[in-house]
Amino acid sequence: MNSILPLLQKTQQASAAIRRLSDAQRSDLLNQLANIIEQSKVLIMLENQKDLDLMDKADPKYDRLLLTESRIQGLADSLREVALLPDPTGEILTERNLENGLNIKKIAVPIGVVGVIYESRPNVTIDVASLCLRSGNACVLKGGKEAIFSNSCLVGLIHQILVKFGVADEAVLLLPSDRKFTDELLKATRYVDIIIPRGSDSLIQYVRQNSLIPTIETGAGVVHTYVETSADLAKAKEIIVNARVSRPSVCNSLDCAIIDEAIIEKFLPMLIEDFKKWNVEVYADEASFAVLETIGYEKLQKAKEEDFGKEWLDYKISIKTVYNLEEALSHIQAFSSRHSEAILTQNQGFAERFLSEVDAAAVYHNASTRFTDGGQFGLGAEIGISTQKLHARGPFALEKLVTEKWVVLGDGQVRW
Repeated sequence: MNSILPLLQKTQQASAAIRRLSDAQRSDLLNQLANIIEQSKVLIMLENQKDLDLMDKADPKYDRLLLTESRIQGLADSLREVALLPDPTGEILTERNLENGLNIKKIAVPIGVVGVIYESRPNVTIDVASLCLRSGNACVLKGGKEAIFSNSCLVGLIHQILVKFGVADEAVLLLPSDRKFTDELLKATRYVDIIIPRGSDSLIQYVRQNSLIPTIETGAGVVHTYVETSADLAKAKEIIVNARVSRPSVCNSLDCAIIDEAIIEKFLPMLIEDFKKWNVEVYADEASFAVLETIGYEKLQKAKEEDFGKEWLDYKISIKTVYNLEEALSHIQAFSSRHSEAILTQNQGFAERFLSEVDAAAVYHNASTRFTDGGQFGLGAEIGISTQKLHARGPFALEKLVTEKWVVLGDGQVRW
């Protein structure tokens, strides 16, 4: 294939067919897709295994790539949840009658063609397709070579359902994984309305710097949790461990624990009890290193400056010691990617200041950052977590896959 432009043109044409489907038809389409995914679990896992066989199990991306029976069931469940969500299109946002008799109204309409570039997460294929189809959009999927078998299998199942509704396959278009087509996609302003990169910081920055199409950044998650002196340390331990080890390769997992100096000698030994079970490698600043070295923690490194502001995506964590809330806020401001940030404290005034001042898509008080997720927030599936401030911030879900259109109704009015 020399060019993907003919395919993109077909996707743009197919977007009209998606828009013509009724609310009930779009919901029915997703429910039928959920059914066929459940019926195809064995096939999906077989194709997924072909991808897994080509990846080192020690690679942090391995877990992102893995599709187990329960994860596939989760995809089907998510499809049914999205099918139940209200149609975001057609809503009248503003309406008024002018003195000249014109009736004008602003309504929510589909964006058109949504392009998503992502890496080794085949679940994104279903998440993006479900949200786009539910909101009347077509989508162009540019997955990584690591998931080519998994993605092709899932898109094939989607195509089986689209044909039942008289919609062309290209309404959900999976591009070849060859990187040479990425640049062509980023410049296809005639056929694609928005680009959403989802993956590593290097991928996101590349798209930002090279796309001629408007982009929504679903940024890398450099996530902090500040343990303030008054925190309930037993709960703090559970929150920190959960945020780091439950799914270490996802963007809402914890990268840096910020701990008040007054409690490090009491809290760090508590934390290390669980870190040992999960074989977590700790990159500690001077004060916390001294404590952890004294208690003999083996997987211990002295933190360098570059170890702060790093998204680990692995069983690794950095620890920063601070002397007060001011210093914690300064550290977060310097190193945050504006994804998710948390404070663990029983001081309500400190909590309110943290929640007010920290500039991030999601801020937490006494809870794990692992909840930053469209499904957890009641939005159904998500395309990613937007860390920018225009159009969408936080989980980029169904409600944000629309734009606006002005409709003007007249009866012969002219303007000179």
